[in-house]
Amino acid sequence: MKILLVEDDVALRGALEELLCREGYDVVKAFNVSLARSAMNSEVDLVMLDVGLPDGDGISLCHQWRDEGVQTPILFLTAKDEELDVVRGLDAGGNDYVTKPFRMQELLSRIRALLRRNQKDSTVSRSGITIDKAKLQASQDGEVLMLTVTEYKILAKLISERSIITRAALLNALWDVDSRFVDDNTLSVHISRLREKVGSSHIKTIRGVGYQWVD
Repeated sequence: MKILLVEDDVALRGALEELLCREGYDVVKAFNVSLARSAMNSEVDLVMLDVGLPDGDGISLCHQWRDEGVQTPILFLTAKDEELDVVRGLDAGGNDYVTKPFRMQELLSRIRALLRRNQKDSTVSRSGITIDKAKLQASQDGEVLMLTVTEYKILAKLISERSIITRAALLNALWDVDSRFVDDNTLSVHISRLREKVGSSHIKTIRGVGYQWVD
């Protein structure tokens, strides 16, 4: 499971990273809104989001993600325990919150609960193609598609998003797949092969921008 940890406090961020890695989670770190937006992709299973950030606030960021169709569970980390702040976070689309200072075991329990709840929605289906995120598997009309890891990641990203996916966003999602760097030219090759397997009409090229899944 991959967790995006958005926290500007260096000491706390380091302690949380150590805790989460010890529990077996893959941790991606960000210390401001800009980096958090760049790090968010369909491979992230949970976001731990600080409310107060140097270049904005977590509540507004959560609201923006939800407006963009991002359904990833969001757990707010906040030093503010006033009821109004909690309500604002949940109304913005947050799934849960913990108030600093928090007990580490309680935090881990809340993380596990959110991940279990989200696993119920671990499949996405469009145009006869089903993505099973829990199994890292794709099928078309009930038949399992023989895809490479890179092809699966591209397909999952395209199907999971309703908007246009930029080439930069795809490359970011594919970073270090199989310990290999995926460059811009290689991405074009993978897109071409994926079209042969799922149907070329489903993957539309938006010239100069990226790609979009077409139902």
